[in-house]
Amino acid sequence: MGAQTIAIVEDDSDLRGMLTEFLSGQGFTILAAPDGASFRAQMAAGTPDLVILDIGLPDDHGYTIMQWLRERGADCPPIIIVTGATSPRDRSAGLDLGADDYVCKPFDLGELLSRVKAVLRRTVRAVPPLPAGDLHIRFGPWLLKRDDRVLVHEPDGRVVDLTAMEFDLLSVMVQRPNQVLSRDELLQLAHTRKAEPFDRAIDVRITRLRKKIEVNPNHPGYIRTIRGTGYMFHPEGAV
Repeated sequence: MGAQTIAIVEDDSDLRGMLTEFLSGQGFTILAAPDGASFRAQMAAGTPDLVILDIGLPDDHGYTIMQWLRERGADCPPIIIVTGATSPRDRSAGLDLGADDYVCKPFDLGELLSRVKAVLRRTVRAVPPLPAGDLHIRFGPWLLKRDDRVLVHEPDGRVVDLTAMEFDLLSVMVQRPNQVLSRDELLQLAHTRKAEPFDRAIDVRITRLRKKIEVNPNHPGYIRTIRGTGYMFHPEGAV
C-alpha cells in the first residue's frame, strides 16, 4: 500500500513548512496549501486521506471549508482542525461541524502525530446496520420524528434545536434502547464512516445532547454512561 496523503491547510508559512517536513519524515505524502482557494484546487485533483485544517485562514474560514467538505458525503476525508481557541465552546463548534479531532496551538508534534495515526486507523469490526424501526419514536415527553429529522417536546409543541450530529446520535440510541453502545459504534453508526473512536467528539456531543433533553443533565436518566464502555439509552428516563 502506498503512502497515505495528508493535506495541510495552514497560512503560517513557518508552521506549514515544519508540519510538512515532520509528517513527510514519518512517511506521509504531503499536500500543503496556504489558503482555502489553493486547498479547494488541490481537492479537484483528488481526495487526501486526512486534512489538517487551520481555522483562521486569510481568505476563507475553516468552518466554511469543513461544511464544503462534508457536502461531499462519503468522499469527505477525515479532518483534524488546528485552532488557537481555548474555549470549550469554540472547540466544540468544530466537532459539531464534523471534525474528527482538534489540536490547540501551540501543540507538540508528537501529540499531533498520535492524533493523525488514531484518526487514520480504521476499525475492522463491522457494525450492524440500523434497523428500519418506526419513523416516530416517543420517550418521556419527547417525540423523535426520524422522517422530518426533528425532536419535539410534546407537552408544548416546542421543537428542540439539534445539530445534525446530535440528531443522528439520538436517533441511533433511541432505536437501540437498553443496549450498550461503545463510542466507536456510535461514531460509525452516526457518521456512517468506519473510523477510530475519538472519545472527545462523542463525549462533547453527548454532553450537549443531555443539556437539551434531560431533566437534570448532571444526573441523566435517558443517556447513561457505562463506565469504561460507552453509553446506554433508557427510554423510561429517570427511575
